[in-house]
Amino acid sequence: MQVSVETTQGLERRLTISVPAETVDVEVKNRLRQVAKTQRINGFRPGKVPPSVIQKRYGASVRQEVAGEIMQRSFVDAIVAEKINPAGRPAFTAKSNEDGKALEFEATFEVYPEVELKALEEITVERPAVEVTDEDLDEMFETLQKQHQTWKENKRKSKKGDKLTLDFNGRVDGEEFEGGKAEGFELELGAGRMIPGFEKEITGMKAGEEKTISVTFPDDYHAENLKGKEAEFDIVVHKTEGAVLPKVDEEFAKLFGVEEGGVEALREEVGKNMARELTQAVKAKVKEQVIEGLLASHEVGVPAALVAQEVDVLRQQAMQRFQGQMDPNNLPELPSEMFTEQAERRVKIGLLLGEVIKVNEIKVDGAKVDELIATAASAYEDPKEVIEYYANNKELMQQMQNVALEEQAVELLVEKAKVEDKKASFKDIMNPEGK
Repeated sequence: MQVSVETTQGLERRLTISVPAETVDVEVKNRLRQVAKTQRINGFRPGKVPPSVIQKRYGASVRQEVAGEIMQRSFVDAIVAEKINPAGRPAFTAKSNEDGKALEFEATFEVYPEVELKALEEITVERPAVEVTDEDLDEMFETLQKQHQTWKENKRKSKKGDKLTLDFNGRVDGEEFEGGKAEGFELELGAGRMIPGFEKEITGMKAGEEKTISVTFPDDYHAENLKGKEAEFDIVVHKTEGAVLPKVDEEFAKLFGVEEGGVEALREEVGKNMARELTQAVKAKVKEQVIEGLLASHEVGVPAALVAQEVDVLRQQAMQRFQGQMDPNNLPELPSEMFTEQAERRVKIGLLLGEVIKVNEIKVDGAKVDELIATAASAYEDPKEVIEYYANNKELMQQMQNVALEEQAVELLVEKAKVEDKKASFKDIMNPEGK
């Protein structure tokens, strides 16, 4: 077998491979003999069909089949001999494939880029120094109370946090518009469900009151015909209700599955959950900075084949999310362009972290894997059952080992980086935009 290697452009390579004629011809003849034993042809007894008939009827297809198999095997042998690391499947083009002649073909493919790690010590990280305080816990309990609040009708002027049942009818330039009318509409003041100014204008209204308000649609409103338009809404309030928060007692604790220990046990459980989520959020912020620093200091070529694979993964994930909202039969084919930028980024990150793992000979830490599984399991009612499920599922276990390996690589990069601990609050980390 003769092999030549050519760099076409960027990461693309072309192998030209020649396989001796006798190697191909012998395999074709052997395959035709096998065919002759099994094929039934009118006028001949089974197994007695003359070779010339078999050759005429099946020779071309068998040669094509054999050539395909030889090209695949020869390609593997060639890349091993030439120490080439392909990224994705090759495209084969047969240049010569005839009886008595050498099989000559080209294999075009991409290779993984050579990655040289540098300036790892120049990566800067601000690591949040934060813990869950009693004040954070109190605020979380207020949130939990609001999640279980009830409503009580009242006759006073409405205020932020009240729920109104109302009719509204909107007009732009004196004309009603689609979506601008509703009856018996329930609206919680301060929830931000309506266009800017709407909730503010109706705050203070009482049951039975009517009012016409003026508001302006924002310039980035989703309906093109309403962007930046001034509108009038006729408002009729039928009912106002104030929120009634549940008392924080043993019954409240039971709402969250805490049967023993009452409020104190609930606070302990909620505190643990908050601390776990905070730890994960801090790790995510540190990782994000490390990754950004790594990307900023390295130019990495990305094989199109790997990007295409990643695009397919992202597209499938998006389709799965949409399936919960739309009829699967009506889902559109999402274009690759939607995911290309994100896919390229993910491939670059994978290549860089892969090089960190290789250069530093990082091996999967079993204790780290166990820790990750335990953390994931702690969010479930029966953590032990979840841990056992992972242990008995090779695919899930492999996924968690990959996560552990990536975390170990990030931890090593943090050790090398310039890290500054910066004091932060629970809100800063968990709700940075105040939403």
